[in-house]
Amino acid sequence: MHGYIDCHCHVSAGDFDKDIETVIERSKRAGLLALLAVAEYAGEFDKIIALSQRFQGFVFPCLGVHPVQEVSSEQPRSASLQDVDAALPIIDKYKEQLVALGEVGLDFTPRYVKSESDKASQRQVLIRQSHLAKELDLPLNVHSRSAGRPTIQLLKEQGVERVLLHAFDGKVSVAMEAVQAGYFFSIPPSIIRSEQKQKLVKQLPLESMCLESDAPALGPEKQVRNEPQNIRISAEYISRIKGVSVEKVMEATTHNALRLFPKLKWAMEA
Repeated sequence: MHGYIDCHCHVSAGDFDKDIETVIERSKRAGLLALLAVAEYAGEFDKIIALSQRFQGFVFPCLGVHPVQEVSSEQPRSASLQDVDAALPIIDKYKEQLVALGEVGLDFTPRYVKSESDKASQRQVLIRQSHLAKELDLPLNVHSRSAGRPTIQLLKEQGVERVLLHAFDGKVSVAMEAVQAGYFFSIPPSIIRSEQKQKLVKQLPLESMCLESDAPALGPEKQVRNEPQNIRISAEYISRIKGVSVEKVMEATTHNALRLFPKLKWAMEA
């Protein structure tokens, strides 16, 4: 297939409410074949499903409970099993349409994690969703901010085999443990301003890489709304670091995405 796949974006974010049609159209013109729309909390699940139905065959849903839940923008807290309980009936309702569970994971950023019990709560939530992914035979779309090693270790302990580590912010040595486990990494357009992402891409094999926008976040410019079309910037930067053509990066990352998300492949070929 000739084109790009955005493996992790938030098109359900309020930032896109006024011009989602235009954003999708720009994505298609930029050569995108598909977007994986990830959720953070149960309250946006129906919106993501509605977008996947509105842009059928282009926007594909991933539902899951993010490790940090916002009571309000001033009051973020670690996710709890109660959050998963609230999400489960909706996930069950739409399970046939899902291409992955996400965005799930761990986030040990100090401003979100106030105690060891917060970390324990996040771990329980990830374990529950890891079991659910196995039950539903779905891959996990994973967040691991300030928690690269603990996330990878937990997923390996739980026997999870199909994993996308989105916007991984850990050390290269830790990333290599995930490569050994057969996990994939998606690279956002913010690579052009992130030394850590540049080092990561230098060492990661192309066979372990996918592309993501994480739109509206992690764009090429700080504090400017990011769009899925900008994954071309990720591809161009990867091609420069790896010394291969953009075409090769496109082919490899799209092939990897279709391997990791088999339901995406079936849906696109239907």
